[in-house]
Amino acid sequence: MTDTRYDSRYESWVALEAGADPAERTGALRRAHDAFTSAGRVVRPVRPLVAASWQRSARARVCPDGTARVELGEDELAAYRDGHPLARAMPVIRELMGAYARDGEHLVAVCDAQGRLLWVDGHPGTRRKADRMNFVPGARWAESAVGTNAPGTALTEDRPVQVFAAEHFRRPVHPWTCAAAPLHDPRTGRLLGAVDITGGDGLAHPHSLAFVQAVARAAEAELALLAPPPTGTALGLSALGRDEALLVAEGRKVRLSRRHSELLVLLTCHPEGLTGDQLLVDLYEDESVTPVTIRAELSRLRRLLGPDLLRSRPYRLALPVDADFDTVARRLGSGAVAAAMNAYAGPLLPGSQAPAIVRMRTRLAGQLRAALIERADPGLLADWARSPWGAEDRTAWRALRETTDN
Repeated sequence: MTDTRYDSRYESWVALEAGADPAERTGALRRAHDAFTSAGRVVRPVRPLVAASWQRSARARVCPDGTARVELGEDELAAYRDGHPLARAMPVIRELMGAYARDGEHLVAVCDAQGRLLWVDGHPGTRRKADRMNFVPGARWAESAVGTNAPGTALTEDRPVQVFAAEHFRRPVHPWTCAAAPLHDPRTGRLLGAVDITGGDGLAHPHSLAFVQAVARAAEAELALLAPPPTGTALGLSALGRDEALLVAEGRKVRLSRRHSELLVLLTCHPEGLTGDQLLVDLYEDESVTPVTIRAELSRLRRLLGPDLLRSRPYRLALPVDADFDTVARRLGSGAVAAAMNAYAGPLLPGSQAPAIVRMRTRLAGQLRAALIERADPGLLADWARSPWGAEDRTAWRALRETTDN
């Protein structure tokens, strides 16, 4: 049973609003935590973000009294983190957060996309206390493993998160407060991990959430600066929200015709290749169109791309493709709904009537829309409902109204 009569102040992503008494809120949260773990009831002052996380934790059968499990031993951890993409961002993260953590008796932690802590730095006394709950390098702090916590929940939500005291699902973590923000590959948008700051009640402040988010952006900017220049080993394809796709190949930007856009999208989705007959069925509703037509289109596309990029028997691309619609699908598959919405620039080739493109466009939009409605995040739903493609979506508007009314 869930008490949905939330005060509007608890809709904030900040754990403790200005003027709130930390001790009083801690007591109320502990009583709410007991109510949830004993009877499954969510009551005030639990924020919707935390309520959703507690429910996911319960479905994952996380024990409220357990501790994190160390998954990576010292030798394995050292080799793993040395080769991890986030290792290149650690100097910037330490420079920005190191003194703040030491002076405030906090910890700075960076985890991978699976929630495994790779680096934990900070005040020595605070580190010793954190050791008791296995907040140590090599331990897995994914939400599905240890319940609600800032780095684990930030990975699940793919957005900055602050967790205060008994908002943590596990009781041994109740004395702590933390704020975390996800870290992404600046080139592909892939989720790489999260950066976290952990300490006492003093971190239950809007500034700590804004600070860790700013550090995440600085780390991503550093990764972008350190990224090697394009080598021509992949193609880039943008086909969302536009009728004529944009192809980036070997440093060239090429705006494709509508038919070539459809062909590139189909070949991207079928790296194993497609025969001429398969492409004919996927592209044309008119059964009178002959194979000669598709061969002519492919010949023109080969001249445009160059002979080394488009192969035949079956027709396929010689290089992998980094496509924007693929990014959205991957993020949805990993549960990163906010990141998927951020990458969604609109329907796939909206003017195309090719049967296969229509199916792909409908499927991707439907999956994203369903995920947004299930997530019930008012900001994300508003972004969808107020977009050109969502303006007439009555179901989305109704879902948005329900989230703001509760």
